[in-house]
Amino acid sequence: MSKSAMAVQPSRLSQLWHKWRFHINVLLLLIPLGFMPKYFSDQALFRGDSGLGEREIGEVQVGPWSLRLAEFRNLPPQPDGAAGYLKGFSAALCDACIEPVKATYLRIGKPRSLRAAGSLFFGTPYSMGTQLPVPEKTKADAELWITMEGWDGSMHQASIPLSQASPATVAWLNKQGAKQ
Repeated sequence: MSKSAMAVQPSRLSQLWHKWRFHINVLLLLIPLGFMPKYFSDQALFRGDSGLGEREIGEVQVGPWSLRLAEFRNLPPQPDGAAGYLKGFSAALCDACIEPVKATYLRIGKPRSLRAAGSLFFGTPYSMGTQLPVPEKTKADAELWITMEGWDGSMHQASIPLSQASPATVAWLNKQGAKQ
């Protein structure tokens, strides 16, 4: 037998790999590019380049102050373990409100006192955010209450209908009511 006749033939898998390896590697580079538009839109949203959120609610007058309010994501409340269902909102204080406002709170239903004012907005006055707990048994005609506390001790409140603030949440609540 000659030496060339004893040469081992490459396996079928080896032949396929050598033939297609370039194409497979190019494909592995192109797949992440399909996710890049979503990534860049999310980054613009987090930086505030594309506004306060996906759905702007508008200007809300709270006593002598005002703020722009937005639904961060136009989605129903998301489950968060033991915390229950949470809904993200973002806000920006008016330019004249930045100095006198100490804290801003958001809550479903009228707060009984400042101790139960709701979830606290955090961040810079130009782009604040909060995760609002949404109880499953909330009525669809509930109101979203905004409480603003001033450095001088004053407290001002305003409300907007939940249906105006987050139609996705109201639809989710109606669906939850149908399940019970």
